[in-house]
Amino acid sequence: MPRFSIVVPSHGVVGRLSQALDSVLDQSFGDFELIPVCDAPDSPAADIVAGYAERDRRVTPVDSPPAAGLAGARNTGLRAAAGGHVLFLDGDDVLVPGALAALDARLGETGDVDVLYFEHERTPWWEGEPANPAAPLLAGAPDEAFSPGRAPRLTGVALPAWSAAYRRAFLTERDIAFPGDHFTDVGFGGLVSLRAERVAVLRTVVVRHLLRRQGNRLGLPGRHHTELLDQTELVLTRAGELGLPPDRLKPLFEQLFAAVLKTAAHPRRLPSGRRAFFRRASGLYRRHRPAGYRPPGGSLGVQHRLLAAGAYAAFRTLRAVNRAAARTAAPLLRPRGLRTRLRYAIQLRRPLDENLVVYCAYWGRGYTCNPAAIHAKARELAPHLRSVFLVEPAAVDSMPDDVEYAVIGSRAYWQVLARATYLVNNANFADAVVKRPGSVHLQTQHGTPLKKMGADQATYPVVAAATGSIGRLLARVDRWDYNLTSNRHSTEMWERAFPSAHETLEYGYPRNDVYYTASAEDVARVRKELGVPEGKKALLYAPTHRDYATGFASGLDLAEFCEAVGDDYVVLLRAHYFYDRGRGRGGGRIIDVTGHRSSEDVCLAADALITDYSSIMFDYANLDRPIVVYADDWDVYRELRGVYFDLMRLPPGRIARTPEELAAVFRDGSYADESAAALRAAFRERFCQFDDGRAAERVVRRVLLGQPPESVPPVLPLAQRVPAPPAATLVRS
Repeated sequence: MPRFSIVVPSHGVVGRLSQALDSVLDQSFGDFELIPVCDAPDSPAADIVAGYAERDRRVTPVDSPPAAGLAGARNTGLRAAAGGHVLFLDGDDVLVPGALAALDARLGETGDVDVLYFEHERTPWWEGEPANPAAPLLAGAPDEAFSPGRAPRLTGVALPAWSAAYRRAFLTERDIAFPGDHFTDVGFGGLVSLRAERVAVLRTVVVRHLLRRQGNRLGLPGRHHTELLDQTELVLTRAGELGLPPDRLKPLFEQLFAAVLKTAAHPRRLPSGRRAFFRRASGLYRRHRPAGYRPPGGSLGVQHRLLAAGAYAAFRTLRAVNRAAARTAAPLLRPRGLRTRLRYAIQLRRPLDENLVVYCAYWGRGYTCNPAAIHAKARELAPHLRSVFLVEPAAVDSMPDDVEYAVIGSRAYWQVLARATYLVNNANFADAVVKRPGSVHLQTQHGTPLKKMGADQATYPVVAAATGSIGRLLARVDRWDYNLTSNRHSTEMWERAFPSAHETLEYGYPRNDVYYTASAEDVARVRKELGVPEGKKALLYAPTHRDYATGFASGLDLAEFCEAVGDDYVVLLRAHYFYDRGRGRGGGRIIDVTGHRSSEDVCLAADALITDYSSIMFDYANLDRPIVVYADDWDVYRELRGVYFDLMRLPPGRIARTPEELAAVFRDGSYADESAAALRAAFRERFCQFDDGRAAERVVRRVLLGQPPESVPPVLPLAQRVPAPPAATLVRS
């Protein structure tokens, strides 16, 4: 029997789940079992957990459906536990180094107590000092093991479930489980404290709790706040049945109703049903009030008396008076120019146009990427929708004749932004854009993240300076309703980089549909448009942007490279879109395709890809054609830009670190041999999970047509997909 069983629910925390699991597995004390609780065998968390289970036999995952909630997940983990003591760790929290060794040592001193309470640290997700709210509660407890009556204010209801270790036999013998769904920690903590006979404390931080940027789920508005009354009634009823003595009942009663009054005094938590909540709370208060109980002093004492009297009107008035002093008007970022602000404000008063969709790609660079692919599919599946693309003035001439557009900053631009029900972007709309109730914002992204993104950039000074205010970035993220991903890696990283309350759609990238729908004729047409000579093999060279460099520098002398690899090859140069200035580079066997509208067309034309760390490799991998990574400055890039994984350990093909090595892999054909194909196959298995040619259809049906998730076409398994054929005959797996 292991010393500890550690139960880790994972719903909604996939972005930081690895950190939680690592914090357990990296403990110096190793006598434990780790029980991650996943939504389902095919959930994003299950993919992460499966890798841990393969590497460490102490990891024994179980499943609990999302409908069972946090309580159901913890109860499932508890039933599977075999350890002497059980700990509950949320999936976005971590055990501090040495935590299990400290718990084991303390239990050795106190014996196997029913409950060992310990301190925890609440860490702000961004700014602010960590807090240790458990320390004052534990400060007055005896140093040795004790009965709960010796520390009556340690009721358990004011501590989260993950701030204690529980003797498993104690929980099972007394049939204690997590009750309900919301506020389950209140009910569980109360039931535990009522039944425990021997308790001890450890005045050491064991768990580091990361406060969510979007706040605690329990703080969101909704009728789930009535469940706080359910938990209060459950604990106080059980206390009465057990005949809890007055010296223990009074602090329990006071702590429970402190939480109830906090909710009753917070109008945003109860958008409706406030009077009913207050009336029920008043009945519970009078029914369970201990004999001789005296309310606390000050404003809280006044609230106690009003609750006892059932005086809702007076309570509401007191609440309004307390809030009036602190109320301030939040500044709203608005478009520049008085006339523009007035026009936009007028349009915001008009009803949403339920059939209007606004698209934007790369801050207005034109008709391209995922927004363009979704727009094209919407024309087919939802012809009733009016679609408007937002473009910069310089991109107007590149717009297809049959696509309606509005120039960014114009009167039409602000009008459609104010009225559109659906807004689709692969970057972000301007700060001044207001998220209206009823509107739907879809973030499509424009690549799979290798480099650090969003909030994760903050620790890299050069990148953070170029990004600007992370706070303003995340204010834009808060407008998202949906976020699109093409693989589980992206699902996990986007959740970390863009913490918010949006829903993740694992539908694939619509722009990549063409890699499975294009024909040999399409490939031949694109190659002719780009000027690829017949009979030549086209190598696409696509380096990424360096935040720490000024201007475009390829890092490779393409003329010398062409000379070294021989006459069979031509190079398609596609610089990062930051450097698209409409001018050509190179000549002869070097064809500059940087200004070509469609990155997908360029990839279709290429027989192989040469890149450094550009996300184009993840998209190109769908074609199952050779990829070579030219990593001449990987160590510098990784240090200054930050990356999510070591590309040198998980490459999509051959790696070259010098121009000579790069030329050699093409001269000897090793860029496309069986070893390179095996690397590519593993890369595709990890990063081409959801791209199958029907991503745009899934998005249109779910987001623009509002169809339920079960009606969306399922993703075709990778082995059954047939990529567009290459023009040249290469050695392929």
